[in-house]
Amino acid sequence: MSVDRSLRMKSSLARHRNVLSRAERVAILKSSGGWDDSRSPLGLPKVSHRKPKAGKKAKKEAAPAGETPAAAPAAAAKPAK
Repeated sequence: MSVDRSLRMKSSLARHRNVLSRAERVAILKSSGGWDDSRSPLGLPKVSHRKPKAGKKAKKEAAPAGETPAAAPAAAAKPAK
């Protein structure tokens, strides 16, 4: 039987969420210097929370001047018997 999503370990539930809790917004404001401990936690300003993009794949190095990229794999292939 599978485990319900709400009962899984907390580390497996760590993902991007659109809505942050009040404590999370205060923590972001503290790290950016926009929070004073004497302020009320009610009526907090909006905090941008962007989803990080996946990393791009590294570009392959350019082929030597005499070879074309399509010809290189064909030369390495074994001939048919």
